[in-house]
Amino acid sequence: MAVPVRLEDHASDHLAFIRDTMARASSFTAVPGWGGVAMGVTAIAASFVAARQLTPRAWFAVWISEAGLAAAIGVATMLLKARSAGESLWRGAGRQFAFSFAPPLIVGAILTPVLHAARLTDRLPAMWLLLYGAAVITGGAFSVRVVPIMGVAFMTLGGLALLAPAGWGDGFMALGFGGLQIAFGVFIARRHGG
Repeated sequence: MAVPVRLEDHASDHLAFIRDTMARASSFTAVPGWGGVAMGVTAIAASFVAARQLTPRAWFAVWISEAGLAAAIGVATMLLKARSAGESLWRGAGRQFAFSFAPPLIVGAILTPVLHAARLTDRLPAMWLLLYGAAVITGGAFSVRVVPIMGVAFMTLGGLALLAPAGWGDGFMALGFGGLQIAFGVFIARRHGG
């Protein structure tokens, strides 16, 4: 005859399973609204500076510098917001957000120097907008509802940039990384804190 298993013997395993399930089901809310606004402001400034560059190499340097600055702002403000909300970027929905957000950005980091070396720099704004939009959509699957909508807006703008004359790239960058980032940043900050 089998000996019955006491509930206490497996209680900690059950609690760990429940916690893990709840963490995976929750939304990552540490997407930084005000950080997005700051990233948008720096992107608008970069679009004005980039538009005045005389060579593709100088233009490229402006936008690569802006990408580094925006990434630093985004990571710093996300860490601050996560800490104040008691969320983790390394577990649960935060981890899922990061692992989903990163692949399209990695693809962009690989393709950017290839397109630049091939003298297709005029196609970079469309690619950057499309891949950032894809990153926001995939990461946003683990965040609040407005985040994937923002990704769709970026991808739409990137698609339009592919169809537009090459000289409009800085305008599309200002609209996307500037305007969309500011508009959605304000919405996220007001509706979901910071």
